[in-house]
Amino acid sequence: MPDIRISASSYSNTAPLVWSFIYGSNRGRYELIMDNAPARSAELLAQKRVDAALVPVIEYQRIPDLLLVPDVCVGTRDKVRSVCLVTKGEDLSEVKTAVLDVSSKTSVTLSKLIFQEFIGITPEYSSSKPDIDAMLSSADCALLIGDPALTVDESRYRKFDLAGEWHSRTGLGFVFAMWTARKDRADAARSIDFAGARDEGLQHLDDIIANYEQEIRLGREDFKSYLTENIVYGVDESMKEGLALYYKLAGKHGLIDSMRDLEFV
Repeated sequence: MPDIRISASSYSNTAPLVWSFIYGSNRGRYELIMDNAPARSAELLAQKRVDAALVPVIEYQRIPDLLLVPDVCVGTRDKVRSVCLVTKGEDLSEVKTAVLDVSSKTSVTLSKLIFQEFIGITPEYSSSKPDIDAMLSSADCALLIGDPALTVDESRYRKFDLAGEWHSRTGLGFVFAMWTARKDRADAARSIDFAGARDEGLQHLDDIIANYEQEIRLGREDFKSYLTENIVYGVDESMKEGLALYYKLAGKHGLIDSMRDLEFV
């Protein structure tokens, strides 16, 4: 049994980062725990049940004694498509109640920053599992992330791309998740070529799309466009600046207790 344990979500946008560990050259070298929500990977890391995990970036500021794996991420330079605020037609400035998908705390925090920092309102927040019809039966606005957000019926609902809202106000890209490791297991994390695993996964997009095409109601070319044009798997300068600003604003609005500098494995 491999003595290094890692965790990641099962969302399609993480697939290029984990394909190598499931099917490729890293298969069997590490124990990989897959769960359907990024927040669950953060819990496993906080509980010291895994050595490294692909987690929402806000958790770096909340879980003590973590290090970031440099350059590898799930992010975007502009619109991401799979993280969105949804209303029954209202503009975001009209929202009084918002129900937030509990699956990713980075997106929950970003939603609050869009409302509080940029629009200047503080809706009444609640949390829910992702079910758009149920969510909007009790609130003006719902946050959806991951695969459920890709197929929102825009003939019934109004969809606001959360990264697009961020980019339109800051001009910056956004990082949603990064590989993060426990400090006491830094050597183990350094032994894993996360960038090489990413590159191998990106060479097998057709295989990845085939794995998800029964679950996600997108055409093959549309799905490939999402994975290659909307999602970015390496951190560029605009995304670094966006991450720094995101942490700064989260601190300003009391969404994290304190802000720590970035440390890498």
